[in-house]
Amino acid sequence: MHIPARFLDLHVLQPVTAANLNRDADNDPKTISFGNTTRAFVSPQAWKRPIRLNVERDLGEHAARTRMVPPLVARKLQEAQWPEDLAAFAAAQIVHSAKKDGLQHNDQEGYRTQAMLYLPTDVIDDLVALCEKHRTNLEEALAAHTPKKKIAPVLPAKDLAAHLTRRTASINLFGRMLAELPAGHVEAAVQMAPAFSVHQSDPQPDFFTAVEDLPQSGDFGSAHLQTAFLTTSLFYRFATINITDLHHNLGPAATAATVNALVELFVQHFILSMPGGKKTATAPHTVPDLVHYAVRDRRSVSYGAAFEQPVTAAAQGGYTTPARQTLADYAATISRLLGTRHLVAHGHTGTPAKPIKDLGARHASFDALAAACAAAATADLTPAGRP
Repeated sequence: MHIPARFLDLHVLQPVTAANLNRDADNDPKTISFGNTTRAFVSPQAWKRPIRLNVERDLGEHAARTRMVPPLVARKLQEAQWPEDLAAFAAAQIVHSAKKDGLQHNDQEGYRTQAMLYLPTDVIDDLVALCEKHRTNLEEALAAHTPKKKIAPVLPAKDLAAHLTRRTASINLFGRMLAELPAGHVEAAVQMAPAFSVHQSDPQPDFFTAVEDLPQSGDFGSAHLQTAFLTTSLFYRFATINITDLHHNLGPAATAATVNALVELFVQHFILSMPGGKKTATAPHTVPDLVHYAVRDRRSVSYGAAFEQPVTAAAQGGYTTPARQTLADYAATISRLLGTRHLVAHGHTGTPAKPIKDLGARHASFDALAAACAAAATADLTPAGRP
């Protein structure tokens, strides 16, 4: 039976004071042209990483992207008093035994993998335990091995693959590409768009100096002069969660309550997490002015196109009030064009004291909104997720 996909769309308007949240190759703030206008721009990866790390911290379930699994296993084995050559041979077995013809690797750098693996951090300990279990086989294989011969696999491929393809909640949320072990591929349930300013935002220079605190006789002026560039922006941010895919990723045993809790946690951190670019010098720790959600069946809808024509400042200054109205007007337009047959629920919260027409129910706080949209998005989930 076909089960229509369900999506939770999240729309955020967030003012950010002078900052460089995401740098380009020249260390300047990233920009992009949209609607023939220069906009401040933050790549989705820059915002996604702090969200992922915060989700993992709250769950106490950490994952890592790394090429260093074999060297880390070798180091742990040496710490457990394994001879250096045997520990190195065990590290080699991680790549040679994982699949037929092995994982691509660099044997001159501790057999680190060519591709980054995304896996639970405690997998390292599991692999160490696997090597301990098969130590006798590893010792015999090392004794029989000659340097010019290809290393023959010793560790059980099924067990290795099981460890390397394990998941965490964040992997089920954000997905994982693992081309060499297709069973480890996880289709991302979360899609996140680049954030961009809803108005023109050109980088502005910040000339600064660093004073020499211990000058020598005859020294004058500063020890360092430089010009940095910053932007000020009202960002539109958009993410969507395919609730059906998330339930499928979590597996048929996952209850609606489990999916609900994970969705609520993601929403909380999507709202409040910030990229770390130049945070020491700018402290750009703002919160959104407005958060709006829509739970939809069959497809998600971004409101990014609402800002193709850049927002102009209000007469008294500021972009937030006109941007709110632009977002609300576009939401009304989408409801007219698509109808509301597949709109399951929608709502909003933010700094305005009164409800905003066309954005659904008004919630008192970010936490209340996160709980409400998660409950609406996960209502009526089928036990098996999807066929």
